[in-house]
Order: sequence, then structure tokens, then C-alpha cells
Amino acid sequence: MNLSTRQLRAFVAAADHGNFTRAAADIGLSQPAFSALVKSLEEELGAQLFVRNTRNVELTPFGRLFDAFARRTLFETETALRDLRDYATGRVGKVHVAALPSIAANWLPPVLRRFREEYPAVTTAVSDGMSQQCVELLTHGEIDFALATTDHYAPDLRRELLWTDRFHLVCPRGHPLATTRKAVTLEQIARYPFINFVKHSSVRQSLDAAFGKHELNNVLELEHLATVSAMVENNVGITVVPTLTLYQFRRPALAIRDLGGLPLTREIYILSRKNKELSMPAQALHDMLGEHVRALGGAGGQDPAG
Repeated sequence: MNLSTRQLRAFVAAADHGNFTRAAADIGLSQPAFSALVKSLEEELGAQLFVRNTRNVELTPFGRLFDAFARRTLFETETALRDLRDYATGRVGKVHVAALPSIAANWLPPVLRRFREEYPAVTTAVSDGMSQQCVELLTHGEIDFALATTDHYAPDLRRELLWTDRFHLVCPRGHPLATTRKAVTLEQIARYPFINFVKHSSVRQSLDAAFGKHELNNVLELEHLATVSAMVENNVGITVVPTLTLYQFRRPALAIRDLGGLPLTREIYILSRKNKELSMPAQALHDMLGEHVRALGGAGGQDPAG
């Protein structure tokens, strides 16, 4: 049996109006075309659906049974089509993003607020972690895209440069490097006890590359920004951190000095899989993030933190 939604809509219109002329006008058909459509439906079913008189039509007993089926089928079909349209236009679905903690704390909150307002039926998830963790989630297909510093763990990923992050010296306000008027050098930083980051962090990798032969006097190697900040505040050592992490170090007892004259930067990318297109909701969030970062200064590295 091959029933069309066009036939079902014609049947329901006739049942609702009790008149072929009004039903035909309701669905935008001429009366002869409407009558032919109903006749083709009856032939397909092998049973009469309506009892006709000169002015009105009434459902036959079989027609009354078919009425429930027709309305349920139309409802389910229209609901499914609406859901598919919503998915195709990005109005429903799920988006899962991984990001460095500093990015998750800086960029994602305002962008996710806007995204939730525009796409309220889309479920969102965020995983915050080190760059390598973000890339592993992406290569295993567990997330849609990542906001991280590098893709050297998986060269088959597509990368889009978002931001070039500068670095800053953070030390207690009474520290000699906080009060000197001259530009701080790598040699000077290397002389003092240093609070460094764990080796698999993007900050540590940038510092190792920049300092090169100037071996740092590491007294601690930590993972969490809040812990590093507390250690520096208590004069355990000094540290160097990128702009996007400065929200953890803006404390009255700490001094922050720009190191713009030194070869210290890190590049932030949107990473995605080359062989997989983003879903409509994921693409929408991707584009919102790009707009947000461009408004902050784009890949040129303007400080979002002030």
C-alpha cells in the first residue's frame, strides 16, 4: 500500500469540513482535483471513506476507523519532518567542546550565554583540560572541536589560528623585578626561584622553548593556576604566564609585568577533524567563538584582560 501525505491531508480536510468544496479550498486544490485525490485514496484502500449527498459528505464506518490512523500518521510525519528541519538548521542537537582552562574561563562564558539564548534546544558540554587532553578527545571523536595551543599530537587535524597570546612576569610587589624600570630579561628571570608548570602543559612548553639555554631555577612544578598564584603571592617564587591566565593573578600583593620585548608567545587554535564536517549547531558555536575573539583583537594578540 502506497499512501501519500497529500492524500491523507485531503481526507482529514474533508472529514473536518464535511464538504468537498470547502475542503478543497482549504488545501488549495480545485474541487475536481480534490475529488480525484480522495477517489485515488479509496481505490488504494479498497474501501469507501465517505457517503456523499448533494451538499455534504459523511464518514463511513470504515472512514471513521481510518480517520484516527490518518491523523496519527500526519502528526508523526509532520513532527519528524519538523525535527529534521530543526536539526538541519542547527536548532536541536548537541555540541561538545574541549578547551584549555584559561580559555574556558575567559572566552566560553559569554559565548555560551549567547549560544544558549539563540539555540535553547541544543545541549552543550565543555571539557576543560591540557592541550594534549583536548586533542586526544578530538582525535577519538568524543568532541566536536577543541580550543588548544597546538595540533602537533595529531597532524590530521584542521587548525584555525585564533589568538597569539603574550606572556607576563608575575612576582610579589616587593620583588626586585617588580620595581626595576628596565625591561626584564630572560637572564634576570632565570636567577630567581621559579614556580613552573608541569611538563605537559602548553605554558611549560612555551617557556622551555623561549628560555632555551637559560635554565630556570624551578622550585615547584604545578598544574593549577590557583596553586601557582598562591605560591607566588607567598613569595615561594616568581612565575611567567600568558595573558589569558591573568585573571588568576590579579591580586593586591602581586605585580604583573609585560614581557612583550621577549620571544614569548603561544598560539591558540580552533582544532577540528579534517575528515568530518561540523554539525550545524557546532558550526554555529564555532562561528560565534571566532566573532568573539575577533572583537577582542583576533590572532594579533590584543590583551582581553586589559
